[in-house]
Amino acid sequence: MVFRGFVYLLLFAVPMTSQAAPDRTQTRSMTVTTRGIVATSVTLASQAGAQVLARGGSAVDAAIAANATLGVVEPMMNGIGGDLFALVRMAGETAPRGLNSSGWAPKALSIGALTQAGLSVMPSSGIHTVTVPGCVAGWAALHARYGRLPWKDLFAPAIYYAEHGYPVAEVVHEEWTSAGAKLSSDEYAKGVFLPVPATGGLFRNPDLAKALRLIAAEGASAFYRGPIGDAILATSRRLGGTLAPEDFADYAPEWVDPISTSYRGWQVFEIPPNSQGIAALIMLNLMETFDLGRLAFSSPAAFHLKLESQKLAYADLARYVADPRFANVPIAGLLDKGYAAARARSIDAERAHCTAAPGDPALPARGDTTYLTAADADGNLVSLIQSVYQSFGSGIAVPGYGFHLHNRGALFVLDPKHPNALAPRKRPFHTIIPGYMEKGSQRIAFGIMGGLNQAQAHAQFVSDIVDHGMNIQAALEAPRFSKYTFGGCDFKIEPRLPAATFDRLRALGHQPQLTGDFSHESMGCGQAILFDVSAGVKFGASDPRKDGAAIPEPDPFFSGAK
Repeated sequence: MVFRGFVYLLLFAVPMTSQAAPDRTQTRSMTVTTRGIVATSVTLASQAGAQVLARGGSAVDAAIAANATLGVVEPMMNGIGGDLFALVRMAGETAPRGLNSSGWAPKALSIGALTQAGLSVMPSSGIHTVTVPGCVAGWAALHARYGRLPWKDLFAPAIYYAEHGYPVAEVVHEEWTSAGAKLSSDEYAKGVFLPVPATGGLFRNPDLAKALRLIAAEGASAFYRGPIGDAILATSRRLGGTLAPEDFADYAPEWVDPISTSYRGWQVFEIPPNSQGIAALIMLNLMETFDLGRLAFSSPAAFHLKLESQKLAYADLARYVADPRFANVPIAGLLDKGYAAARARSIDAERAHCTAAPGDPALPARGDTTYLTAADADGNLVSLIQSVYQSFGSGIAVPGYGFHLHNRGALFVLDPKHPNALAPRKRPFHTIIPGYMEKGSQRIAFGIMGGLNQAQAHAQFVSDIVDHGMNIQAALEAPRFSKYTFGGCDFKIEPRLPAATFDRLRALGHQPQLTGDFSHESMGCGQAILFDVSAGVKFGASDPRKDGAAIPEPDPFFSGAK
């Protein structure tokens, strides 16, 4: 067969992608294809998912394969010792479905138990921050409903890289170096993950390959009722933890109805509490009360209104969001447009407020992470986020299996009156959130990782597209602000804005702290896929703040060739 090359001409226009060359500000072009796309924060994982699509796998199959691979090639951020959330938008359905696969606290862990141990606040690491990891159960639930390929086949890329090794990417090396000190007190973890491999240095993790082989062969039961779970329980006992066999055996993910709001004709979806996704929707409701489309993206007025909206939304986030099985979370009130209008009236266009109190949702009259997204040729979309929370999680690795346990329980509070108070079998407040938005024939799966950065980053991404006319790549790359504190006028922001914008924000009372040009540490990293249903074309975008790429499913050029 002679292969002379191919030229593709797109004889149609997609409104969001028509951007004149002189106005181009993005550093990368979108990936464009009629087939599937996988976008992750490490190119090897995107490639693994794209190969699964090429073998006939669904978008969910590709997402699982990519996620499993990320646990190998980006080990400080995610893995089988963490939790997972997903939104799945099937081509033949009318709305996305949500999966909450965040784990619960051990049955024997309580505020009283930690108080007796001398703790007055939740620790940030260690065995008492380990809740039951939900990742593997989440993969199993997704595959049972939406998978096409055999379960065992999905782990082949991850097992290959764990056994044979892979060259470490640039940002992965940087983050590994920053977080490596957390592992200094765990001899097994040091042996597996230290010293930090150089950029381009080959890293192997045969113990993790063993764990993945067990999961591939035995399913989720290997993790929750089998040898991997036994090793986690042994680790917990050795360190004085309270995890018990029934905490694992009784655990199951929960299919949930996503929550949503409208934003200037777009419908935006998030996972309901215990995740922070509701804060993105509250923030959008507040922003919708202002005509942001008349303001330039880089104008100080636009940033001021978004910052003030973030403060109000996050005040409500801190006050109300918890596990709804234990706390009365007023979701309907918090998302009420009248409530947003009343709250927005407190925003002063000429002055920053350094304190923001939570509202009363009854007034209207009537938590480091990896995000990935995948689309298959049929137009099914997956928005998936998975995390061990902070880098290397609890700092505890599981001997013999090459992975570390998350520290998601660190987000509980020990005040028994707070909705997010620690309690047995309760899920903590969660920072990780997948996002999804649609209008007419335009469907976008998106997400931006980074702790408390995520909800505010989601709202900014939506505004960049809806208010400022950006395509999905430009929206991911656009300078973002991020406020990790509750209260105060301080916030972090990337410097790629006019000096006059920062001068005016300071004059209004804001306290901007400039970061690097593309700061993954402060702003996280995002991925996005747009499916234009009417054109039958998919557009993929990957944030330059990380090592990833949006990789298309290979076209079958050589199908049947000898």
